[in-house]
Amino acid sequence: MDPKFYKSVKDELVYNILPYWEKYARDEKQKGFYGNIDNDNRPDTQMERSIVMTSRFLWTYSAAARLFKKADYLKMADFAYDVIINKFFDKKNGGVYWSVLPDGTPKVVKKQIYGEAFCCYGLCEYAAAIKELREKGKAFPSLQPAEQSSATPSNEEDLVTLPSEEAMNKALDLYYLIENYALDQKFGGYVEARAKNWKKTRDMILSPKDMNCPKSMNTNLHVMEAYTNLYRTLSVVYPTAKTVRGEVGKSLSDLVRTTVEKILQPGYHLGMFFNKKWKLLSDEISFGHDIEASWLLWEAATELDDDELKSEIKESVIKMAEVTYDEGFDKQNGCLENFTRDNKKVRDRTRVWWNQAESMNGFYNAWEMTGDEKYKEICKKQWDWILKHQRDLKGGDWWNALDADGNPVMEEAKGGNWKTSYHNGRTCMEILRRGGVL
Repeated sequence: MDPKFYKSVKDELVYNILPYWEKYARDEKQKGFYGNIDNDNRPDTQMERSIVMTSRFLWTYSAAARLFKKADYLKMADFAYDVIINKFFDKKNGGVYWSVLPDGTPKVVKKQIYGEAFCCYGLCEYAAAIKELREKGKAFPSLQPAEQSSATPSNEEDLVTLPSEEAMNKALDLYYLIENYALDQKFGGYVEARAKNWKKTRDMILSPKDMNCPKSMNTNLHVMEAYTNLYRTLSVVYPTAKTVRGEVGKSLSDLVRTTVEKILQPGYHLGMFFNKKWKLLSDEISFGHDIEASWLLWEAATELDDDELKSEIKESVIKMAEVTYDEGFDKQNGCLENFTRDNKKVRDRTRVWWNQAESMNGFYNAWEMTGDEKYKEICKKQWDWILKHQRDLKGGDWWNALDADGNPVMEEAKGGNWKTSYHNGRTCMEILRRGGVL
């Protein structure tokens, strides 16, 4: 890629995306993040706040601190971590609530596995960030044994648990809760939700846009994403914890295979909603999830350093990117469309912010995997679209959605419980990391 491309990506991240959320997302008075920010950057101070949103802020600013080696970004991450610890953790039953009111009163108390996974994802990134930027080179007495994954033993008063270990232990606690209560031992993959006390529930639905069903692509995709990051960051915080890392690695490799064998459908599209036995319940095709999954699958197998697994999934990963381009990409304008359903009779051509972000990652990954210059040119064309249209030149960050003609959909919030710094921030960081330009 041209150096100007990478400079543009870095400038977008450093001067637009990260400062925008630092300025507008935090509710300093009620200690949390606003559940809704309109397109004039005005917050709704009363709307409930989700664990997904809060965890995504935790991840973004922890990842930015690690990438740029700048501890200043950790101020936002510290804020998010404190909110999660003080308002979201269920101290009686374990895990985190799906949402809370601004004052911290639990709102939706079920254990939505999508939310548990995102919290794990953010916590382990935060643990690695403070290990690298605050604890590196410092001397500490009698460190906690690396194989420990929960609280320091009470009979070992001389043991010290570092802040990085505390955060990582919380991530591991969530991992074990997900494994113990959400993993389907018989049919593979993870169920959508459990009740507050981790018992079975019929209320499985993730959002109003989703189906109330036992399993979904979306939840399993983001459990895989969380486990990839947990596996990677364990080596930073607990470099000798081979047993725990082996357990996470086994869970991750099993889920990669489940994704390719059960969730991926003929034609290289992901199924969206399933019953417990992986019977497909909808024919909806989400182009953004298809391309996002392509690079997340490859990231997982690469992080595991498993050549056999990479060999098993490589063709599927490349085909997913190819089919997304052929069927979901607006080649004239250079942007990704949203979804199709009803045997492709219904097509949503909305240009949603996260679809654009994840397709950048997916096509860049396809270029790296294949060397096909086509994917390189797709990335460049899409980045041009993003800068000219998806980015809000006046208000900051990106428009949530644009219609097929490129006009902002003003009914869609600029920020809040689903739209944060995560998708577009991650895209910029991923491309900069892969490009090796920092």
